[in-house]
Amino acid sequence: MRIGFTLPQYGPVANRPADLVRFAAEAERLGADSLWVGDRLLSPLEPKIGYGLSGPGPFPPEFASVFDPFTALTLAASVTSRVRLGTNVLNAPFYSPLPLARTLTSIDRASDGRLVAGFGVGWSPDEFEAVGVPFAERGRRLDEILDVVEAAWTRDVVEHDSPLWNVPPSRIDHKPARRPPIQLGGFAPAALKRIGRRADGWLAAGMLPGMLKAEYLEAPLATIREAAAEAGRDPAAIEVVLRVNPAKGVSAKEIADATLAVHERIGLAEAFVELCYVAPETDHALELAEELLGLLR
Repeated sequence: MRIGFTLPQYGPVANRPADLVRFAAEAERLGADSLWVGDRLLSPLEPKIGYGLSGPGPFPPEFASVFDPFTALTLAASVTSRVRLGTNVLNAPFYSPLPLARTLTSIDRASDGRLVAGFGVGWSPDEFEAVGVPFAERGRRLDEILDVVEAAWTRDVVEHDSPLWNVPPSRIDHKPARRPPIQLGGFAPAALKRIGRRADGWLAAGMLPGMLKAEYLEAPLATIREAAAEAGRDPAAIEVVLRVNPAKGVSAKEIADATLAVHERIGLAEAFVELCYVAPETDHALELAEELLGLLR
């Protein structure tokens, strides 16, 4: 099981990019396998859906200050040479597919082939309203984004024709160092079936305390594997990557014990720990990362 951590991207630390650079370099030195970023745009004062999809309610205060995920990965790439650099997740429907493909290609080149492209459909109607994208179209947009990004990465001539985007037959010679793995997040039935049909991995998630348990992941994983088999794919080839979201006050031992218990039941390819709530300051985050690497290895 590979072990990773989120970069310091949320909250007050978002205004201190030197902390992000220091964390990336030190986490690699400590032995982390991967570093990850997320994608939030705003923190609405009266959100239509609260964090965790629990109905109207506040966003975490950290979401009011978020460092750009593409810039974060570029900075991390500049001071590391080994760790994988992933997005978990980019809210893909926010973006037009060709500029997105180019940006991700450039990050993969800057990191010498270390990008992991993690996409999701998003869940905040307020964010979709802010970017001018109909909330109900996000699944369809993700499907077409996957088509265009895959074409831009793997084909000599790229073309796409739909009511959403029209790409005339064109050469796009700026290619990744190698095709980045595409991992998709989600728990809704449509999202799980899309993962089975199209993804290299499932970006699962669980919160501590309470929701980081194998039984919450087994049924979704069965849906993914069934959809993969129906599409003629090898279900066992789809990696499970778990984002562990510990709340403030959760100990390193509690994080490690819960993660290892899920790994024993599910067989995780990778787990990475979201540090913004449990260790919002960089020094603490590095101390916790070092302790977790000792417990999880």
